[in-house]
Amino acid sequence: MFKNGKLFLPPPRDGSDFKELFKRLAAAGAGRPLGKDGFPAGPWTPELLAEAISQIDSNRIGVDLRTVQLWFQENDKGISAANIRWLARVFGCGDPAATSEWQMELSAAQSRLAAKRRERKSAASDVAVAVPDMARPTTFEDDSDPPAELARDPDAKGPGRRFSLARRSEAFFSRGSPLNLPASVFAGAAALGFLSYMTGIHDATYVRADGLVKQVGFLWAPNWTFLFMVLLPLFFAFVTELLVFWKNEGRLNLVAEADQVKSDGAWAHNVEASSYSYWAVFLICVVFAGLFQWIGVCLMPLMKGGGNYPTDWGKLAIVRPEVISVPEEVVFTGLAYLYMCLCFYLFFVGLILLYTVVHDLWRIGVASKSGPEVDYQHEVNEVVLKVMRGIFRCTVLGVLIAICMKVQSAYLTSRGENIVAWLVGDMSSAFNGGNDVSDRIAYRMPTHYSSFLIVISTCVVFVYGSIRLGVGSRFQVPLWKMSAVVALLVVGYLLIDAFAGFSILLGVGVLLAIYGLIDPGFGDGERAN
Repeated sequence: MFKNGKLFLPPPRDGSDFKELFKRLAAAGAGRPLGKDGFPAGPWTPELLAEAISQIDSNRIGVDLRTVQLWFQENDKGISAANIRWLARVFGCGDPAATSEWQMELSAAQSRLAAKRRERKSAASDVAVAVPDMARPTTFEDDSDPPAELARDPDAKGPGRRFSLARRSEAFFSRGSPLNLPASVFAGAAALGFLSYMTGIHDATYVRADGLVKQVGFLWAPNWTFLFMVLLPLFFAFVTELLVFWKNEGRLNLVAEADQVKSDGAWAHNVEASSYSYWAVFLICVVFAGLFQWIGVCLMPLMKGGGNYPTDWGKLAIVRPEVISVPEEVVFTGLAYLYMCLCFYLFFVGLILLYTVVHDLWRIGVASKSGPEVDYQHEVNEVVLKVMRGIFRCTVLGVLIAICMKVQSAYLTSRGENIVAWLVGDMSSAFNGGNDVSDRIAYRMPTHYSSFLIVISTCVVFVYGSIRLGVGSRFQVPLWKMSAVVALLVVGYLLIDAFAGFSILLGVGVLLAIYGLIDPGFGDGERAN
């Protein structure tokens, strides 16, 4: 049968999936113009088909040859909704009615292919005797754009392309081993610990003006030890795990055309869209929280005195010059604050990436709601649940980081001899009333403000994810459990040193948070999810 001078084959409607259907049509040359002798011109090749699709008048962007080549290959790669439209135009020979029929047939065939792919994955997971390692994230040498991005931007040149802070920052989480970033942060904290031993401020006390002997050693400060050795590496590990899952598994399972190159290109575009956010965070963390805070809190008091800040390991040279000299203190605090500001820049980068994952998943999920597949929507729900559990873990760790900062800051103004004795004394005071929270010295405490910013930023990402992704009835119970734990932690943070016995409420919240890190579903589903 011929239409408009081309070979036309009607939709077979035989239940074939996309690969089976496309293989037959390409071999028959459906939609190809007739030869000069009036006979079909022969089968399609990837080059001929890509050229035919790109020559359609209303198709301004054409189609990548690599994408068409994947249709010809024996794999599980399907076809996007946009390309179904153009392929239907080719097979329909430009006839509106025939094109409409082929569009429905190709859509149904793609749905059957996706269903078969999910069945194979499910069967493979049931019979697997060992869990294979997660595929290493796709990387591009010399920080070059993915091929799909380069194809979209012909003017882009790898070596001469402009510097992208967003792309470089995202690479810390998505490229190389997932252990690299957490191990680097831990190593930096360990190095500072060794330096504190060498300078003698690892375990140091001083006599306050009211006669209290107070412990201010570097290793006694949880916001410089436990935070950077445990909480922040865990945060980076969970962000990396979630990001790698989304880029290499979750996103590929949800997009209509499971093409790794195109998926990476779309993700890179999403990261670049937030480039101003990365620069804003870099400016705040490095210039203000790092440089200016170091000058105001450490350098100026060490050089000129004053400042009305509580004495800690960073200003020990003022009250204990026999332990550490002022030049040594300046160098050590400078290194510590440089390390701190870079770590917290990466912390906020992690939050931006979590937001990007949520937004990307929400957009794909909304697009999928118009699709006919119930099974596909079930797969979307599974990805949503895994993403929300990962974000919950990161939120818990973010609030715990802020708690470490505020607890240390509050301890420095209290009458506790060391931070452990202070917390234990507060717990006991809830029963005997022996602690007066007003009995503390009024100091400037910039850490209270910075820790509050961390709580707000972390919770905003969690709330955004809950609103965008947690609307399904299936997620109501798990989401309420996660939200309750986060709310309890935030309340515990806000009430630090606000009343006698605050540490009891804080301890309950921390215990629930630790359980949530181990089992974010709180008994619903597998712990690993």
